[in-house]
Order: sequence, then structure tokens, then C-alpha cells
Amino acid sequence: MTSSENTTRVGLIGYGTAGKDVAEAILGGQAGNSRLVAVLVRDVAKYADADLDGCHITDSEESFFACTPDVVVETAGHAAVVRYAEASLAHGCDFMVVSVGAFCDQTLYDRVMASAERHGQRVLVPSAAIAGLDRIAAAAQGPLERVTLTTRKPVKAWRGTFAEEVVDLDTITQPTVIFEGNARESSRVFPESVNVSAALSLAGVGFEATQVRVLVDPTIDKNVHEVSAKGLFGEVRIEVRNTPSPSNPKTGYIVAMSVARALKNLSSPLVIG
Repeated sequence: MTSSENTTRVGLIGYGTAGKDVAEAILGGQAGNSRLVAVLVRDVAKYADADLDGCHITDSEESFFACTPDVVVETAGHAAVVRYAEASLAHGCDFMVVSVGAFCDQTLYDRVMASAERHGQRVLVPSAAIAGLDRIAAAAQGPLERVTLTTRKPVKAWRGTFAEEVVDLDTITQPTVIFEGNARESSRVFPESVNVSAALSLAGVGFEATQVRVLVDPTIDKNVHEVSAKGLFGEVRIEVRNTPSPSNPKTGYIVAMSVARALKNLSSPLVIG
């Protein structure tokens, strides 16, 4: 929902790589008629030098919601979805979720959806690192017979993740499959790196029916996602190659761009897709 002057008041949860990119996009006018009113962080003392053009930065949940955002944007990981999704909806805010892999927990998903309906608010899922969610969602009316996702990322994107238990990242020379299964399993194994599988599942045939392959690929320098779907509508194949953020190779620039576009749509007279 937007305020009376048609400006969307935005509250941001998290000020890491993605959060900073989203804040910069809003302050730079890329999110349409949106205004960043508050940022919720774990320890406000760490951000004493943050220049957010008058935006209130706080580690107090009460103070954050006192800024009355119309929409809360989550960029802080699965734990933040668990902690703040229902609270945001209860405070009369729409909730835009980047860490959509948290919804592989069916109990959490059901609870959040019930809360959204009860409070008359929405849970918004931007396309983020993937493309074609609008096509998949439309095709799901069809029905859809098959949806598969293959994710390939360079070695640097897998540092500090489960992949280190499967392959030696220092010596790997060929593309190597480190996971094959359904989207619910992949979202649990790779909570930060395969959020795209969760978004694809929600748009299409669900977590169990969406098949996922994940590879470490030392021959590439971008994050690559390939979607294949078949159904009554026909067939579609989509490949995206996302440029990783220099400060966090697990996140691509496109995530913030996608959030900015989704925010812009809330107050734009033209919405595409």
C-alpha cells in the first residue's frame, strides 16, 4: 500500500551488500516514487558513518516500525524472514522477500501467507537473480509438466558454503555437480546461493516437483541460471548470467535492480510483466 501522496515509504531490513545496493538504488531515484524511511540492522553502532540522506537507521524493531513503512524489504537472510515477515504484515506493511528460500519451510510459508491474508497485506517476491518468473507463473495456469533449474557459479561464489565439503575448491578444474534433487532440498542445503530455486518453485509447480542441479564451475566468472519448462503453453528455456558483486560473490548486482523495479511498480502507472 502507498501513502496519500503516492510515495511508497520503504523500510529496509539488512545493510550488507544487497541492502546497501537497494538503499543506493532508492536514494538514487531508481525505485520510482519510493522513499527510504528506515533501515533495521543488528548493531547500529557499526553504521555511525552511514550516509542515508536522513533515513533512520536503528537496531530497534519498535523504532523501525514506528517509521510507518508501507513496504518492508528484507535483504538479511533466512533468519530475518522468520523473525520479521509476520511482524511486518501485522504492522500493516507489505513484505518484500529476497531470501525467499526461507519458504522451503512449509510451516513458515503457511503461517506467513495466513498472516498476509489476515492483515490484508501482500508478500512480494522480486525476480532477483532469475528471469522469466512471470512466464512460469502464467504457464502454471496451464498446467505445467516440468520445471528444471541448473545453477552454475564460479569457485569464488562457493567459499564458505556447503560446496567446500563436496569438492576441493583450490584444485577443481572442471565443472562439477555438487547437488541434484528437488527445490526444497536445495534451498535447505544452499540457503544463500539457491534462493532462485525457491522463487521458481513458488511461481511454478512447487518445491517438490521443481528439479534442481547445482555445479561449481571454474571455467566461468558469472553466476549462471538456466531454467527449462514444458507444459500446455509450449516450452521455454531461459539462461541468465549475473555479474557477482565484488564485495560478495554470492550476490549479484541484479538483485538490487530487481528490488528497485518491484518498488517502482508499486507507484508506477505502467507495470510490465
